[in-house]
Amino acid sequence: MNQLLHKPLRAFAWYAFLILACSIPAYYTIMDYIWVSELNEHNKIIAEKTKHNLNALAGNKEATAQSVEFWNKLQPNTDLQPADVIRADSIYNLYKPKPFASKKDIDRYQGLVTYFNIHGKPYKFIVETNVEESYETILSIGMVTMLFFGLLLLGFVFINKKISNRLWQPFYVTLQKLKSFDLDKQSKIRFEPTDIAEFEELNTALAKLIHSNIASFKQQKEFTENASHELQTPLAIIQSKLDLMRQNKSLDREQSQHIDEASKALARASRINKNLLLLAKIENHQYTQRELINLDGLIVENIDLLKDYAEGKKIQIQTQIKAGVEILGNLALVEILLSNLLLNAIKHNVEGGEVSVALNSNQLRVCNAGQESLQLDELFKRFSRTSPHVPGTGLGLAIVKEICIQHNWRVTYTFEARMHCFSVSFF
Repeated sequence: MNQLLHKPLRAFAWYAFLILACSIPAYYTIMDYIWVSELNEHNKIIAEKTKHNLNALAGNKEATAQSVEFWNKLQPNTDLQPADVIRADSIYNLYKPKPFASKKDIDRYQGLVTYFNIHGKPYKFIVETNVEESYETILSIGMVTMLFFGLLLLGFVFINKKISNRLWQPFYVTLQKLKSFDLDKQSKIRFEPTDIAEFEELNTALAKLIHSNIASFKQQKEFTENASHELQTPLAIIQSKLDLMRQNKSLDREQSQHIDEASKALARASRINKNLLLLAKIENHQYTQRELINLDGLIVENIDLLKDYAEGKKIQIQTQIKAGVEILGNLALVEILLSNLLLNAIKHNVEGGEVSVALNSNQLRVCNAGQESLQLDELFKRFSRTSPHVPGTGLGLAIVKEICIQHNWRVTYTFEARMHCFSVSFF
């Protein structure tokens, strides 16, 4: 994933590259125009100087012809010839091989054709001056441009890194505090003050949002705990009334069936109420006592208690338990965790399936046979049902996860080889 700091740098680099690339033909056009203009001026000066010097020489017609011939021999890039009439000046550009050169390279020349009188006789004067090669000019400009682009890019990277790290430091501090924030602990976050208005506004909004969430979460937990406490007495009274009605000998079969159904629904409501109360107590850190627990012995005891239940469903329990495994934790919560994992493995098994329990120094793993993978996103949420065909409160795995959070353990789920596996890592 790309970092935010690199995005503007890439845009700046591409922009600089495009501008510098476009500057190469612009530089060449401007330099070529200036160079050609200077050469045209240079050619005119040579023509005027030639006219002046030849007119200054005293002599007759033959002497003038000899001077012109001698001049043409001394100046290979010029040509002075008699003309019929005086015409207007003209300039031209051409490519031709270098004269008197060992290598016949094609060079560019800027020429001037002008007419003037020498001792009253018209002459045509041609002068050609070599122009710098186009490809050499473009290559030189391109190399210099790329050099400066490299220096510019290095400067962008260095300055961007230095300035951005300093400017974005408050953001990274805020981000780190948000990552370490745990709503269950209800600990407020204090953001460091900054002189950057946007980050200060962000910190203020986040502080307000976190304070509101903590207050709502606390109210929700208090409501759950209070509601669970208040429901215990009415549920107990209803259960006792149903038991008294069941003892009435005048009840017919249909009435007894209605009472049994009501008792089952009430029992489920009572279990939900107890589990919600248990979750509220765990979240409120009421199970703070820690002791060294002989985990392998505790697992064996729980398996013995559930062996008859498993045999009734024709389920075999396979164990691979390392002896002498001890963990530091709350005994009551660890027993609840083991009971929920084992009951869950038996309840949600297939007919004639098996349960596998493995324990080592670092991990407890409970697996049971299954047909398809469960939805991991919903698995550990409250009132999430892993199977609509198996009765339950939907709170068992939520309690397991909350117990693991309280002990700084990690619970994970995998589905492999048609086996549902729940693993609790202690370290």
